[in-house]
Amino acid sequence: MFIGNKMKLEEAMVYCLVTEGRGLTIPQIAYLINREELYKRKDGNPVTDEQVWACYFRNRQTFVWESGIIHLVM
Repeated sequence: MFIGNKMKLEEAMVYCLVTEGRGLTIPQIAYLINREELYKRKDGNPVTDEQVWACYFRNRQTFVWESGIIHLVM
């Protein structure tokens, strides 16, 4: 378990996808990040689906969107 922001949101998303071994929906990724406390917002609130979507959109060299599922680019 990580304390504070030892991972960036992008790293937390990659961790979730690798750990689960499959693509995940945005709500699934947000849920896992919050459950495992992989990333903490500065205001202390849980990561939102919108933040996960924005992170995917900024990092399309890392993630691919396919039929509502986010996968890692291979």
